[in-house]
Amino acid sequence: MKKTVISVLSAIAGAAAGAGAVGVKEKKKTEVAKGYADKHLALFLMMNQWVKVKQEGKNLGSYFEKNGYKKIAVYGMSYAGETLIDELKDSDVTIAYGIDKNAEVIYADVDIVSMDDVMEPVDAVVVTAITFFDEIEEKLSNKVDCPIISLEDILYEV
Repeated sequence: MKKTVISVLSAIAGAAAGAGAVGVKEKKKTEVAKGYADKHLALFLMMNQWVKVKQEGKNLGSYFEKNGYKKIAVYGMSYAGETLIDELKDSDVTIAYGIDKNAEVIYADVDIVSMDDVMEPVDAVVVTAITFFDEIEEKLSNKVDCPIISLEDILYEV
């Protein structure tokens, strides 16, 4: 009888531990998914603001001209970074280079450097990776001596 009770209790304890482990794993998956959802919502809202700016007939080049930024770097060479470079092609703003953690595998119309590379002086760095702006700004502030600006802020100031 004791062996049966011990076996049942062991089975229950094992099942509970297994369920707990599965619960922890599922919670982690949920947190990762929520992080991606939050990031993509922020990017969607930023791009939506960009569409509104364009519908109003405005161009981001005016922001840089107004602030005296003639030569800039772009941090984050995904969709928003590529779009920013495309928008500024026919303006008086020069894109000196792009900065990205995956610099070695990115092909773009501008030179791409990583955070570890030497960066030539620019008037400003525009960060397109808006959900990580604070961390990126902190790292970049040790590498460059110019304003570090979020693309999102620019879109709401134009």
